[in-house]
Amino acid sequence: MTAVLSRLFLLVALIASPAALAQNFPDRNVTIVVTSAAGALTDVMTRAVAQRLSEIWKQSVVVENRSGAGYSIAAQAVMRAEHDGHTLLASETAIWSIQPHLQAKERLNYDTEKDFVPVSGYGTIPMALLVNPSVPVNSLTELIALAKAKPGAVTFGSSGVGTALHVAALELASLADIQITPVHYRGAAPALTDVLSGHVNAVIMGPSVALTSVKAGKLKMLAFGSTQRVPQFPDVPTFAETVPSYEAAVSFGLFAAAGTPAPIVNRINADVQKIVNDPEFQKQYFERFAVQPIVGSPESFAEYLRHESAKWGGVIKAANVKLD
Repeated sequence: MTAVLSRLFLLVALIASPAALAQNFPDRNVTIVVTSAAGALTDVMTRAVAQRLSEIWKQSVVVENRSGAGYSIAAQAVMRAEHDGHTLLASETAIWSIQPHLQAKERLNYDTEKDFVPVSGYGTIPMALLVNPSVPVNSLTELIALAKAKPGAVTFGSSGVGTALHVAALELASLADIQITPVHYRGAAPALTDVLSGHVNAVIMGPSVALTSVKAGKLKMLAFGSTQRVPQFPDVPTFAETVPSYEAAVSFGLFAAAGTPAPIVNRINADVQKIVNDPEFQKQYFERFAVQPIVGSPESFAEYLRHESAKWGGVIKAANVKLD
């Protein structure tokens, strides 16, 4: 009897081990909480990945948009859930590389280093300066001149205080020595909507979801935040051609709550990497939106985030950007 019980306990322990859990993951619906509003690139890419994951896992993968408060709303939702991989966070990597440099730790209700683990990147794209056609400028030089002539009059859309869009605009203001007025929204999509309608003058963001409007003449795309001109848009200059050292890109990826078993993190990473490396997926989404994939293990994604954090930390310090 004792031998039988011992074998039973051993079997239970084996079934309950992280490796065994990873093999059976997921055993129920998975929720991915997105830090952006519906329609933003992070949302669009997450929904595309979620659909493929659902097919691989044979489980429903539900995407929930919880934007605002500098990623805090979404972050808190994931932190409150079970730390077993069934609730994940999809976000701009600014949650890791920008936000911690802008606010004192005691003011943030999450700590990316302690509360989350990187799972997998999706992609990255240089940010672009998009301007409503009613604004009387046709170049970054002219926009800077307008801002200097009318300090504070030029408005820039933001996806929230401390987000990539906000800091990209503040970086331009600092390096170009101009005064601008940020206008904050609960995501990039509503910010872009108000630029299109003329309520806000401009926005610096990943341009993927705006390309149709640019081609239709509803937006002017004046500059890219890349080190070199984007091949798909050879006539659009870089910011650095006018404002030396300016560089900005938006990247996005998937995170899990700290404490999620490593085998489950690795399982999710492996499945996401299958998707982003799939030629059909790349053609349908990456080429369409001018996005470059982020490939690699959780460890390589973590290293990418450390590099980005060091870069943006230096930019923020040099620009003396602080959040009150």
